[in-house]
Amino acid sequence: MAAAALVLLAGCKNKQDMENPFFSEWNTPYDIPDFQRIKTEHYMPAFREGMKQQKEWIDNIANNSEEPTFGNTVVPYEYSGQLLQEVSAVFFNLSECENSPEMEAIAEEVTPLLSAHEDDIALNQKLFARIKAVYDQRESLDLNPEQRRLLEETYKDFVRGGANVPEAQQARFRELNEQIASLTLRFAQNVLKATNAYSKELADGSKVTLDIPTWEPFMQTCSDRKLREEVWHAYADRCKDGEFDNTKIIDTLVNLRLERANILGFPTHADYVLDDCLAKTPANVYSCLMDIWGPALKVAKQERDLYQKMLEKDEPGAKLQPWDWRYYAEKYRAEKYAIDDAEVRPYFSLDSVREGAFMVANKLYGLTFKERGDLPTYDKEARCFEVMEGDSTVGILYMDFHPRASKRSGAWMTEFRGQHRDRKTGENVMPIIQVVCNFTKPTADAPSLLNFDESETLFHEFGHALHGLLSKCTYPSIAGTNVPRDFVELPSQVMENWCRHPQVMKMYAHHYQTGEAIPDALIKKIAAAQTYGQGFMTTELLAASLLDMDYYSITEKQTIDPVAFEEEHMKKIGLIPEIISRYRSPYFQHIFTTGYDAGYYSYTWTAILDADAFEAFAESGDLFNPELAAKFRHLLESGNTVEPMELYRQFRGKDPSPKALLKRKGML
Repeated sequence: MAAAALVLLAGCKNKQDMENPFFSEWNTPYDIPDFQRIKTEHYMPAFREGMKQQKEWIDNIANNSEEPTFGNTVVPYEYSGQLLQEVSAVFFNLSECENSPEMEAIAEEVTPLLSAHEDDIALNQKLFARIKAVYDQRESLDLNPEQRRLLEETYKDFVRGGANVPEAQQARFRELNEQIASLTLRFAQNVLKATNAYSKELADGSKVTLDIPTWEPFMQTCSDRKLREEVWHAYADRCKDGEFDNTKIIDTLVNLRLERANILGFPTHADYVLDDCLAKTPANVYSCLMDIWGPALKVAKQERDLYQKMLEKDEPGAKLQPWDWRYYAEKYRAEKYAIDDAEVRPYFSLDSVREGAFMVANKLYGLTFKERGDLPTYDKEARCFEVMEGDSTVGILYMDFHPRASKRSGAWMTEFRGQHRDRKTGENVMPIIQVVCNFTKPTADAPSLLNFDESETLFHEFGHALHGLLSKCTYPSIAGTNVPRDFVELPSQVMENWCRHPQVMKMYAHHYQTGEAIPDALIKKIAAAQTYGQGFMTTELLAASLLDMDYYSITEKQTIDPVAFEEEHMKKIGLIPEIISRYRSPYFQHIFTTGYDAGYYSYTWTAILDADAFEAFAESGDLFNPELAAKFRHLLESGNTVEPMELYRQFRGKDPSPKALLKRKGML
């Protein structure tokens, strides 16, 4: 625990305050949050005190009688709110993977309070006037590049946060922020509850749920077409009506975000979001996506025609439907490539894949990973690793791999503490990083065995983790993964290239029973299958990206029926009815909850970057080329201290080309 707690100690007036772990030193190795001491009743007092402390800190900056300088205004603002950041990191990370009715109640109570608190800061005219005064002098100030970047980003954040909103509109602006925050929370809670509410008992005594690790294998292998249809609808129709209906939330949320963008001077919410991204404009995003849409849709139609013929052999006269696609795609893959998940999984045990990711990090960056069962954890399933470089500790990495009813679906990386330098001592504050996935649990007879997509998912999230772990920045707000959304996926997606490369597979993919390295013949099958199904996978991803852009490119307030809106816009781009958007609107958490609104395109945008980046290693003839690894490590270390595309050009020596991506997908 940091100095924020010590400041508070003198003001503690009762035993309850003294017992709150957020109000004292953690007294744990590496100042890891003391998870075992933290109870739900501790969060709200810590949130309230954290907001109180930050308000007092901000008031001191704003009311400082001295002339504004970088040192007396920008730096103290950057380090304000330490206690609030600490409690927020613990609470919101655990609410994603250790949720409960009590945690939901706290989230509902604190979310509007935090929204109002953030607005109080963003709309503090005295504070903004001081920051603007420093910003206006930036050309004459003796700032190093990182200080200059912090100043520019801080000023921009205030402007985007409403600092220039006319006083007459500030009350409405605050109201919009509060409503948006509350709606995104309700949306996420509905998806989690709807996902947990469904379970289908099967004839063999097992059951299928809507968690991807069980749902997708079922859809790939179930020969009962009516049962496939039932389970497909249970997944695809979540939250479009009934108890967990999200359609009205979408209608309200999209219009509120449009109104807020208009107040900030932007014609659409997409324009507002993209102004702070590499893409810059909706037109650039649409152009990028549509360049790949045509080739992808062409391949998807070829796949559809193939599966239609297979269906007709089983059921003459039947028409291919979305619930048939995965079944026949898997059946054809097994026939064409003589490969199925049952053959692949034994070589990709969870531990083998994790060790493979660690091995790649070691060969590229010299990192080692030491499991520490003695360090505090928030759940018995969460594994903790000390990340080392030589004899020095770089950071702490938590890895939480299996589904729980308290855990949202999907996979993500986050942090309990981001890397930065202590304001007073200048010493490095090491990061505490978390990777969360939802892989099938071990059984009595076998460890958790991954399919190849899941193996890539682990490498992907581990790439995000490396971005946080290797950060070497001074200021927390521009360190680690705090980069534009359409750049943040580069470090994660590039790691998938090592996961799938035959040379690397031989190093980590070992049979969980015999220890035998994966045979060359199976590697060739996996490699040959890499371009298989790309029509479907690319088309459903692009469809979701275009749907996201369509919602947030509306220019006028309107009543939105998400089901009808989605159908209309998918028809407009020519999406074939046998494929749906990767996420249907009512459970599309990326764009309505987790911060990828008008940003889902970034997975495709950065896929161009990651394919081009890995091409550099391939062209060099050494997948672990030390010179290239050092250059890419610099990109990871730099956070947002340098304009991201400049970092990329420093690594690659040129602008990225989409050719490597199209080549990888077999679409050239």
